[in-house]
This record gives sequence, C-alpha cells and structure tokens, in this order.
Amino acid sequence: MTDSVRGPGPGGAGIATNHGFIAAIVAVATIGGFMFGYDSGVINGTQKGLESAFDLGRLGIGVNVGAILVGSAIGAFGAGRLADAIGRRNVMMLSAVLFLVSAVLAGAANGSVVFILARIVGGLGVGAASVISPVYISEVTPASIRGRLSSVQQVMIITGLTGAFVANFVLARYAGGSTSEFWLGFPAWRWMFWLQAIPAAIYLLALLVIPESPRFLVAKGRDADAHAVLTRLFGSAEADRKVVEIRNSLAADHHKPKLSDLRDKATGKIRPILWAGIGLAVFQQLVGINVVFYYGAVLWEAVGFTEDNALQINILSGVLSIAACLFTIATVDRIGRKPLLLVGSAGMAVTLAIVAYAFSTAVTDASGAVSLPGHNGLIALVAANLYVIFFNASWGPVMWVMLGEMFPNQIRGSGLAVSGFAQWIANAAISVSFPALAVSPGLAVTYFGYAFFAAVSFFFVKAMVNETRGRELEDMAG
Repeated sequence: MTDSVRGPGPGGAGIATNHGFIAAIVAVATIGGFMFGYDSGVINGTQKGLESAFDLGRLGIGVNVGAILVGSAIGAFGAGRLADAIGRRNVMMLSAVLFLVSAVLAGAANGSVVFILARIVGGLGVGAASVISPVYISEVTPASIRGRLSSVQQVMIITGLTGAFVANFVLARYAGGSTSEFWLGFPAWRWMFWLQAIPAAIYLLALLVIPESPRFLVAKGRDADAHAVLTRLFGSAEADRKVVEIRNSLAADHHKPKLSDLRDKATGKIRPILWAGIGLAVFQQLVGINVVFYYGAVLWEAVGFTEDNALQINILSGVLSIAACLFTIATVDRIGRKPLLLVGSAGMAVTLAIVAYAFSTAVTDASGAVSLPGHNGLIALVAANLYVIFFNASWGPVMWVMLGEMFPNQIRGSGLAVSGFAQWIANAAISVSFPALAVSPGLAVTYFGYAFFAAVSFFFVKAMVNETRGRELEDMAG
C-alpha cells in the first residue's frame, strides 16, 4: 500500500505500519470524544432557558445539569464489561444511538423530568464513549505512537466542548439571547441540544466502516479475524507475531474477563494497578475542571461579565485547551506520561490558588451587581485560562491515555469499568455541588478546595503511578 511505511517496533524492530488506515480508524473512534465533549458542554449556555422553562432554583439547576453524570457513571461502568462481551465497536455504535436519542429528547422536553431522563440517556452514551474510545485506540495502535494517538481523544473532547460553546454563542447572538425565539418559534436553548443530532448521526454512520479491536477478537477465539485486522494495521509478518503474543498474554489465566479478576489471587486484595487507575480518574475531577466546562457562563456572569462576554470566554478557553492538547500529542511519547502529570498538578495548584484569591476580593454594589475590583477580574481570567492550559496539557489527555493502556489484557475491560465509574461519580460530586458551594462558602473557598486537591494529586502521582511510555499492552503488569 502506498501509505504503508516502516515504523519503529518493540525492541527496535521495524513494523510495516499502515499509518493511513490507523489514522482513519482513530479519527472515527475519536468522534466519540467529540460527542462526549459536545454533550457535556452544550449545557453551559442553556441554563437560563432551563431555569425559566422549568421554573428551577439553584438545587434544580444542579440536578438538571448533573443528570448527565448519573447516566455517565452507569454507562462507564457498564461499557467496560459490555465491551468484553459484544466488542468495542458495537459499544461505540450503541453510544452513538444514545447521543442521537438524547439530543432530540432534551431539546423537546416539556418538563424537568423528561429533560433529566433525556440527559441520563445522553450520559449513558458519554460514559460508554469515555472509556471505550481510549481502549479501542490503544488496541489498534503501535506502542511507539500510542500515546499521541490516544491523546487525540482529549483534543476531540475539547473540540466538542468548543463546538458546543461556539454553537451556543452563535444561536444566542442571532436569537437575541438563549431564551429568545429562534427557528420555528422555538427558543435558542432548545436548538442548542437539537444541533447535537448532526454529529451523532455522522458518528453512527462512520463506525460502520471501522474494524473490531484485534485483542477482543483473539479473546473471543476469532484469531483469523484478528489476523486480518492486524495485517491491515501492521503487515502480515507482524500480524503473525501479535496474534501469538496476545493469545499468550491471555493463556496464563484464560477465562471470560470478570470483575473478580481485579483482586490479586495471591493476596486476595485489590490489585495496586486498579487503585492507581481509580486515583487518576478521581483526581482528574477533584481539581474542578468541569466547573469551568459546565458552569463557565454562569461563573463569569457571577463576577460581573455579561452573558455575551461569558460565552466568548468559554470559546477562548476551548481554543486554549485544544492548543494545550496539541502540545501533549507532540510530547507524550517523548517525555512520558508521569512527568506531564506532575507538571500539570503543580501548575493547576498554583493557578487555582490565584483564581481563588481573585474571587475572594469580589464586591457587591448597592444594586446587587458583583464585580472584581481593580485588575482582579483580569487576574482571575488569566489564571483561570492558565489553569485550563495546565489541565489540558496533562491530566486531561494523559489520564485517558493511561486508563486505556495501563491495565493488562485480562482486566482491561473491568479496570476501565471501575475507574470510569469512579471518574463519573467524582464528576457528579463536583458538578452538582458547585451551584450551592458558589453561594456558601463561596467561590473563593471552593476554588481553594480545588487547588488543594491539585496539590495532593502531585504526591499521588509520585507514589502510585508507573510510567507506561513505549511498553506493549501485552507487557502491562497488574
């Protein structure tokens, strides 16, 4: 093939890697990341519409915003196990259908209950895509470039978020506000959800043309099918070797993967690799990143910015996030996963502390309008975007890279199920609690809390996380 080249293989051996085919299937798989980001970010500009349409208070807003996270936790937990049963591609196709259904129902919801159910359905898709896309990418890419290709998932997540921010901004601008009427007499905030149906349909159709993961096929005894996929990926000679290697990695403990595999048979305790995975997943959320993604518009309006300016700030944050992810793609396979996590933790701790300080200076005038005095508004804006950069150059993509590759073949589905579930539970705890915490004890104390968790994550990485750069998936130890 014209797009086949000789690439570096394990131990320095050459592999005839079909880069064009790999790039194509990674591009399709990461549309799931785009949908993950869009479905998560679309809520950011719709909260005024939800509040007025459903007569919601602060708790009600938190529940409606956080509903997606309930589905995401269930979807993440179920997807890992389901992927071991029916395959990675089939689970991604199921998530595409869920995205499509959710988009239509959320926009059409005539009450809070229907809206919450629609968002839970979307959450099932988000949770499934969040854990299965990284696994699929890890299982079809060579070790030498696995990190950078897996990092594309985070680029697509941020692209989806930014796409939602841009769509929300454009719809609100042309309608005259998120609650103003737009096409067909429906308010703009409903169209913010309905537009999501377009990329969801594209995702579903694109998944029809990519192959199943060869590691899943070997686990199911379909060695010939796995060999055919691996031949297209790496050439016939490498396919022979990889089928044997994958089979041998499963042979020592060959049975259907199950959750009990997460316990060490010798000690009866949970495997250390699972605790590492759970820690990575939870700390990624405890630093508060989804407060920016879900509540960015509300947050900036709360400290004196207009709705229009707040939506523009969301777009700026999205663009900076993509740039930071591109940096990670260029470096993750050169300097490794662990150094990026350590730098990210330190950078987030400092910038979050600065944001917290700026918010602590907020003042309220006689009319009740809130503002940050002097240059503190600019300081908060710069520090918040530096925080976004540090996150998306480290914990954003690297956590997903590591969860997709760090578990041995036998427990990869189960490990992802538990870690993904933990990630979304932490996400829900942070996201649902924020509206109340922003009032009492206030933004400053809340952001100091996120800074604290960022600092703790630095020491967690030093103590618990092992480097996985350049290692074959069959060589991962549990």
